[in-house]
Amino acid sequence: MNDSLLILVPLLLTLSLALIIRKTLVALGVGIVSGALILTQFHLTEAAVYLGDKAWLQFYRDGQWQAWHLNVLAAMLLLGMMTQLLARGGAVKLFADWLYHRIKSGRQARIGVVVLGWVVFIDGIFSCLAVGHVCQPLSQRYNMSREQIAYLVDSNASPLCALLPFSSWGPYVMAILASITLLPLTPLESFIEIAKTNFYAITVILLSFLIAWFGVGFNAAATINSSNVDEVDAGSPWLLGLPMMTLLIASVGLTLYSGAQNAQGSSLSDWITSADIGAAMRNACLLATSLAVVLLKLNGRSLSLLLGDLASGARAMSFAISILLCTWLIGAVIADLGVAKMLASWAEQFLSKEMLVAGTFLLCAIMAFTTGSSWGTFAIMIPIGAEVALAVNPELLLASLSAVMAGSVFGDHCSPISDTSVISATSSGCQPHDHVITQLPFAIIAAISSLLGFQLLNIGVTTSWAWLIVMVTAVSMLALYHKRSRKLDLVTQ
Repeated sequence: MNDSLLILVPLLLTLSLALIIRKTLVALGVGIVSGALILTQFHLTEAAVYLGDKAWLQFYRDGQWQAWHLNVLAAMLLLGMMTQLLARGGAVKLFADWLYHRIKSGRQARIGVVVLGWVVFIDGIFSCLAVGHVCQPLSQRYNMSREQIAYLVDSNASPLCALLPFSSWGPYVMAILASITLLPLTPLESFIEIAKTNFYAITVILLSFLIAWFGVGFNAAATINSSNVDEVDAGSPWLLGLPMMTLLIASVGLTLYSGAQNAQGSSLSDWITSADIGAAMRNACLLATSLAVVLLKLNGRSLSLLLGDLASGARAMSFAISILLCTWLIGAVIADLGVAKMLASWAEQFLSKEMLVAGTFLLCAIMAFTTGSSWGTFAIMIPIGAEVALAVNPELLLASLSAVMAGSVFGDHCSPISDTSVISATSSGCQPHDHVITQLPFAIIAAISSLLGFQLLNIGVTTSWAWLIVMVTAVSMLALYHKRSRKLDLVTQ
């Protein structure tokens, strides 16, 4: 028992410090070092060697470079460069001036962030990077707080990927599903059925749309004074629009092209399964950034200023990259400590038949929150959740797997050490702590509604009735939260 409690110390330290001192890098560093000390029985030299090895393994393992990590870092760096190019070169201002004549309300500005998140559906990290960076400069024009943008970005990234088999998440999850021998459907069919009852992911997306539409929560109300609209230059969408369209089109096209090159079959699912998402993301960013350089040069920006823009973009991304590196490192330390396996073993011992589906949701939420990884929770809990469901109640197999997916996304969504939480915050220009705190009430509303839905499935309520109750509960709770927030605002004024 003491050993079990000891391996939880790095997690507790990291999460507590992240929430209390609001210094994400410090919190991650303390968690990494404390975990290394525990694993090496508090030998300083061995702990240093261990951390050096783990850091190197993030980039080179088993005789080959870790392409995914390298490609994500390259994409982050390129997006940071492109953002500075477009902002400092005047492209964002021209685009904002162009929008200023077309967007007549803060509602339209907020909905624009949501819709862009739906367009950039390929990968959760990629969505957070691209949408956050593009919308951050525009927030000042439309008076949206950066925490609000981070929420809208984060809520339409991973939750959407968890529902789409043709996102980067689809092949990963379907590969895990394929290992379950008693699965009643094919992996693709199972993924689709699981998505139909992923209460959390769908509810989060719906709530983000409602919050954007009605302006619920967040201090800054997005309003636009259109009385002096004629005083603003007409602007142009092309300096910003062409690189962004290139980024979106190239990311989809290169993904499908790489899949077609590597796939054994000719179906779309085969292409997606075989695609190199990381390389496609990197190359799309490189193409879009190069196009931005060319367009700005043709627009009259000097070479020296363009080089300064690129250097500024690299510097601007250094903090986000540092946090992401620490996030990967603490994930490796947590895996070596065996926290996730310990939580999974507790599930097999203590989950009852009456609470199978809802309990699975809660357990996966805890695992993903403490590890900061939905994918890591998928890898461990999809096979275990299937085994537990088959042993307790085989009819609830797919519902239990839905609970695994939903709980993992919820825990990752709220975790201050999650890479998507960190990236959606930094790319939107706010602190990870502020993003987590302001996002938490809405995530909890979706989680409570989802927990109710999974318990209803557990007791035999039909899916359609469960969905109706989940939606009514979520919308009612959001309305109550909005009413209470408005009262508090009036009191504080």
